[in-house]
Amino acid sequence: MTPMTSQLLAAALDLPQAYTQIQTVLPTLRQVTKATLVRYKPGRRALIEYHLDTATGPLVLLGKLRVKGLDLTSYQLQQALWHQGFAADSPDGYSIPEPLGVIPHWHMWLQRKVPGVPATQLLPTPAGGPLACRIAALADKLHQIPISTAKTHTLADELRILHERLPLVAQQHPQWQARLTHILKTCDLLTQSRPAGLLAAPLPPTLIHRDFYADQVLVEGDRLWLVDLDLCCQGDPALDIGNFIAHITEQSLRQLADPAAMVAQEAALRDAFIETRAGEQADRLRWTIELYTVLTLVRHIHISTRIAARRPYTEALLTLCETRLQSQSPEPLRLR
Repeated sequence: MTPMTSQLLAAALDLPQAYTQIQTVLPTLRQVTKATLVRYKPGRRALIEYHLDTATGPLVLLGKLRVKGLDLTSYQLQQALWHQGFAADSPDGYSIPEPLGVIPHWHMWLQRKVPGVPATQLLPTPAGGPLACRIAALADKLHQIPISTAKTHTLADELRILHERLPLVAQQHPQWQARLTHILKTCDLLTQSRPAGLLAAPLPPTLIHRDFYADQVLVEGDRLWLVDLDLCCQGDPALDIGNFIAHITEQSLRQLADPAAMVAQEAALRDAFIETRAGEQADRLRWTIELYTVLTLVRHIHISTRIAARRPYTEALLTLCETRLQSQSPEPLRLR
């Protein structure tokens, strides 16, 4: 931890200093009763939970701190979404946390903490299928918001990430070098091909979440809260759905010992999303979602090596990706 980072975190976690800074955003503040470091990415970001006593009652906020400077763009985007149909009382039941203000001195912006159970916990239950359909509608709502961002994310970016991260896995597991190299080559070839009869053009870029998976959706009864919008950018809406489905598959493999354990939930999400796009070519959309699903699964090979509890599943993920790539690739690209 650099001296600057250490000083920022120490100040942000100090209750008297927190009171002084938060009061500039929340004049009704009476006391900061608790400050907890929830998440920290060394040298990059921190998430701090503040418990407050205010003139209108208790309140819990989340402070998002970015070491290199205030992420004003993310704050302003969340403000715009809040005012364009995602407020806490939105009639359709799809909302985001309310952004409340910025503390430039700490490179931090504040949002209200929202209630709910992560969708990750509910998807494996009998409620998982209907919930998946609602999540598809939530994604579609985000994609329909006419907000442009300077940030973009393309299929080429997805491939670049794989080419950066899979060699790191090969360094840790040289016995898989040839398999990982073959997976990367097949991913490259797959993205350059399309089954006969499908239009070549991707979906028009829209606002996408870019880190869309079940932990990012909190379920509070009939209301869904979409959280962690910091990576929002312009991109292919199929990416969000493919990313979400791949996370369901990985969860099924790791927690239920069967990557197909929640295939019904995956299909419900995919089919409900395709139905929202009645004007699009369904086959093209389905193929693109499957493409992003397998690319995300490949990325999970690397993710599994970074999280101790997931390392026992790395080789199973590797094998699963080989199988999926073989089944999805046109005949000339089949794995040998």
